[in-house]
Amino acid sequence: MRRWFQRAGKWCDCARRDDGRGGGSLRPYGRGGRLFNAAAATAAVALLLLLPAAGAAERPSRILALGDSLTAGYGLPPEHALPVRLQAKLKQDGIDADVINAGVSGDTSAGGLARLDWALADKPDIVIVELGANDVLRGIDPRTTYDNLDKILAQVKAAGAKVVLVGMLAPANWGADYQRDFDAIYPALAKKYGVPLDPFVLDGVITRPELLQADGMHPTLQGVDIMASRLAPYVERLTRETQG
Repeated sequence: MRRWFQRAGKWCDCARRDDGRGGGSLRPYGRGGRLFNAAAATAAVALLLLLPAAGAAERPSRILALGDSLTAGYGLPPEHALPVRLQAKLKQDGIDADVINAGVSGDTSAGGLARLDWALADKPDIVIVELGANDVLRGIDPRTTYDNLDKILAQVKAAGAKVVLVGMLAPANWGADYQRDFDAIYPALAKKYGVPLDPFVLDGVITRPELLQADGMHPTLQGVDIMASRLAPYVERLTRETQG
């Protein structure tokens, strides 16, 4: 490409040849004495003008991880939080992305909704929605959780970002009815909005004590890496579509 532009640049390094009618034609100096016309020069300029736009399209994908303590990295150094480990996994898989940690420990679905405008100011290409764990710990009505997550997904979609929805499952101690209603939230929303669903954020971690911190709820670094590895394919698929 550079050599082509160097040759194209010879349009100004030329001499005028008299055609016997008071006019003339342009003949460039240089290899082969080939004529270089105005159309080729225009094409060269057009390509130069397009170069900044092409560079912008190649920027890393911007991914917002909106969540609670499981996203924020509760009990772990910042570099061990899920967004950081996910970004490392994506890089390992050849995906250039910036994963923004928008996790807040203790946040409910209502809290995530309340700060969504601020979070979307980063203009992400993809939003990972990981909320609901604190709703279920507090026994919040599943209909309330559904409504909050519904509004979050609608707002993210309206902003033009793609979504990965990360699910949570209710423990049995709230009763069978609560468990049934809560567990149905995430599949229903994924279907409604046509978004990929990671069914359970702690899948493969919560049943293994060696992957949990002393509180028995939050993952260790090894647990976070399992979560990142399971989440990565969902994100990678959308990232490739975005960069597409």
